[in-house]
Amino acid sequence: MKPVVSALNAWSCVVVSVFAIVILSIIGGLFKSNHHSMVGTTKDPDNGPAVAGSVFAAVIVYVVFLAFCGFQAFLHNRQSKRGAISLN
Repeated sequence: MKPVVSALNAWSCVVVSVFAIVILSIIGGLFKSNHHSMVGTTKDPDNGPAVAGSVFAAVIVYVVFLAFCGFQAFLHNRQSKRGAISLN
């Protein structure tokens, strides 16, 4: 199987996805527990767990991105170790 995206794009996507998963998981956890920093003022949402559900849905999307981009990076590593000649 051949990679669909370049190696740089694959690894960039892996890094961004891992960062997004960590940050969004923390934010979602704060909303789910109704932490005062997230739902403590009048301009913040009233229903923290509902917002947490949306944030965790975004985490799932980034997990799918991570799986796809990680597989693309794996394909690039496998292809480069075979000794394939590339004209870059």
